[in-house]
Amino acid sequence: MFLRIFDRYLGKQVLSATLMGVMLLSGVMVLGNVYKKLDELLGDTKLPFAVIAEFIGLIIPFSLIFTIPWAFLTGILLVFGRLSTDNELVSMRMTGWSMPRICLPVFIIAALLSGVCFWVNVDLAPAAKNRMKLLFYEVAVENPEALFQEGRVLDRVPGFRIYTGKRDGRELKNLEIIELEGLQAKRVVRAQRAVLETQEGVLDFTLRLYNAEIESYALAPDKKLQKIDFIKAAETALTFPLSRLKDKSVRVNASMKSTDQLWEELAVKKDVITGKEMEPKHLSQSRTELNKRYSFSLACLTFALVGIPLGVTAQRRETSTGFALSLITATVYIGFIIFGDTMNEKPGSFPHLIMWLPNVLFLGIGGWLFYKLSRK
Repeated sequence: MFLRIFDRYLGKQVLSATLMGVMLLSGVMVLGNVYKKLDELLGDTKLPFAVIAEFIGLIIPFSLIFTIPWAFLTGILLVFGRLSTDNELVSMRMTGWSMPRICLPVFIIAALLSGVCFWVNVDLAPAAKNRMKLLFYEVAVENPEALFQEGRVLDRVPGFRIYTGKRDGRELKNLEIIELEGLQAKRVVRAQRAVLETQEGVLDFTLRLYNAEIESYALAPDKKLQKIDFIKAAETALTFPLSRLKDKSVRVNASMKSTDQLWEELAVKKDVITGKEMEPKHLSQSRTELNKRYSFSLACLTFALVGIPLGVTAQRRETSTGFALSLITATVYIGFIIFGDTMNEKPGSFPHLIMWLPNVLFLGIGGWLFYKLSRK
């Protein structure tokens, strides 16, 4: 069946509204999350523009997971609401076209967008999340002096808290370093001046300390303070263990693993990163994450079936009910996904099946509403 002029007209209207919605919603979500995510991963570290641009680029796939289906639903409501108000749908029905035939281009677009969502959910977003976690480590390796910000405490490296008073390139002044053992201070170092030294091919770098005061704490087996040693040094050195940061950065959870890795974990019941046997709760996390990716990929098809009758009936009543229902629909849909995520460590609650509930529920509701609309 060839697409006719009306098919191209309707498809263009829905597609343009969807693209506009994706740009607007993605912009809002990126601006709302970029500073939060930067602070979580990089703290107050001042970064080159290229790194910030890459970070924003890594945030975009997360926004597309939500904004493509939501924008598509909004576009359908706006377009079909206007078609209903202008009686264009009535005119097409009078020519003998059925409602499914009228909506054919919308369902084609929904299928294409579902393919895009499949790619985003299954491949793009997990890779972006894993890359984001490694970004801080790469910044530290390529530009370690950027970690030390004036008047700030560096707490992103495991086992250390470092305060820098002033910084001029690789020269640091009024430095205070707390080395931790668990949650307790093992050693406190104060230096009037320090110089950061690196060696090619070596992850760890050295802080050359001048006019340093070192307090070392000896703890009893019951973790009570037993002894304090105090040392002054005109010059000394402290190795800064970036290798610990690398170990922390390579740890990944289920959302950062590729889809192939999740399938492999479910097959062999071993963590693909560590090679260790997986506990039932960790297997449940992998199973839930896998089902979430596939389920969310069908959101556009679900919203197409729900959005068309809502858009038509709401505008006939000349109220904002349809638009409000679209927001409720999307919110409830995402709410099921979030609820399933919170239950992902409880295999007895079947969180992987919860991920499919919104599709089953709204496909049923949408099919019933669309059937009623077609019978009018």
